[in-house]
Amino acid sequence: MAVQSNETTVNESYAVTIPAAVREDLDLEPGDRLQWEIDDGALVATIIRERHGGAADLDPVDMGKTDAVAVTEEYEWS
Repeated sequence: MAVQSNETTVNESYAVTIPAAVREDLDLEPGDRLQWEIDDGALVATIIRERHGGAADLDPVDMGKTDAVAVTEEYEWS
């Protein structure tokens, strides 16, 4: 893994912008989170992926015929 050096500035509200090259190399997307840690004086950010629609590529599973509607209709409300 090659070491990449990029620099960014902490703004007045303590926010930073992740440089485009870093975002692209790490495949960061909106919704991903970063977990910040300090390790022997170094700042370490771990990516926590929060991908929405991650199941969109999955095929539906045929669950066969169910009797859920029949059970609901037989229930007696008190």
